[in-house]
Amino acid sequence: MLKEKLLQDLKEAMKNKDVNKKNAVQMVRTAILQVEKDKGIEVTDEQILNIVAKEVKIRKDSLAEYEKANRDDLIEKVTEEIAALEEYLPKQLNDEELNEEIKKIITAVGATSMKDMGNIMKEAKKVIGARADGKRINEIVKSLLA
Repeated sequence: MLKEKLLQDLKEAMKNKDVNKKNAVQMVRTAILQVEKDKGIEVTDEQILNIVAKEVKIRKDSLAEYEKANRDDLIEKVTEEIAALEEYLPKQLNDEELNEEIKKIITAVGATSMKDMGNIMKEAKKVIGARADGKRINEIVKSLLA
């Protein structure tokens, strides 16, 4: 299970004194514990993947801000954290594969205009999951419906 792998990787990162990986894994484990505590459930691997994807997105958003501020120290730290977290995510779809998946979803949902965007995004998140970032999905849906 992914939860055990995260614990093993945390221990390994601590032994190897890999501070950035340790911090990234700890943040994911904290988010998992928070979800479990709030909802009173045991999270599944799929839910863990969504949490990891969310943590990666947070770091990518902050990376853009650090680049604007020319904070090379933080850029390096966040880049290493992103790389460590992306190891847990499934292989990301390239633009062509993502385009094909979204076309299938649009057909399945019966979407014809931008009014159907919500239904498409909801279905895309179910079907595609953590294999693509929501922002990329959104951009492709917009281009296909335009």
